[in-house]
Amino acid sequence: MTRIRVNTNFNMHVEEQGRGPAIIMLHGFCGSSKYWSSLIPLLSEQYRVIVPDLRGHGKSDAPVGAYTIEQMADDILDLANTLELSKFVLLGHSLGGYITLSFAQRYADRLNGFGLIHSTGYPDTEEGKQKRVATVQSLQAGGIVPMVDELIPKLFAASHIDEHAEQVSKAKEIGYLTPPQGAAGAALAMRERPDRTAVLAATALPLLLIAGEQDGIVTSDKMFTVNGPNVTQVTLTGVGHMSMMESPERLADAVASYMHQIRA
Repeated sequence: MTRIRVNTNFNMHVEEQGRGPAIIMLHGFCGSSKYWSSLIPLLSEQYRVIVPDLRGHGKSDAPVGAYTIEQMADDILDLANTLELSKFVLLGHSLGGYITLSFAQRYADRLNGFGLIHSTGYPDTEEGKQKRVATVQSLQAGGIVPMVDELIPKLFAASHIDEHAEQVSKAKEIGYLTPPQGAAGAALAMRERPDRTAVLAATALPLLLIAGEQDGIVTSDKMFTVNGPNVTQVTLTGVGHMSMMESPERLADAVASYMHQIRA
């Protein structure tokens, strides 16, 4: 556990465990490195697992104002440089996936592979952009708690919501720790992100795409936009948008299988 200064004036909180090939994993909106707490022990026996709190989230700094996805990707580049990682695998969940795509588009030479976990290369629709503005207005009016209370239950598979009550509660507690200005800055970053489906189509790097069968946020048709010998597609049955909490063992198996292909 440490704080690392990146982008000259930004302090990032980072958790790290294990040895071996490096994997940096990026959490989603109003999450933190704690999203991966069940996954880390399952992967760290074979891999060096690095999980930062993104700009505006968790224990990292939360500057006031709109962020950009490119800025958040540059934070990860500086993190990798500080940790002296010449190459690594980058996996992003939801918002973390948007950041991963920006990184892969501009810094592919630093990657051994990359992947999206419940994320997409598509930009926000016009309706989605309006909802981002509404989210910022909600944060300004009522703070983080009401927004998180509304958001988090929607991220879990509806048919399994009762059996995941403990995980839903944990995700809410993580979300409550997001500084309101950080959530607002990230929401505006997501609103302005461009279409990056071409990044997925063009890459020759090993690509991992993981979808939840019951994901109501990013459906499989928005995820599985490419096929090819370098592409691994995984659909987790009975899972929504939060496989790292809903089914960490199966998510870890999918990541480990992908990593084994890279090393083979």
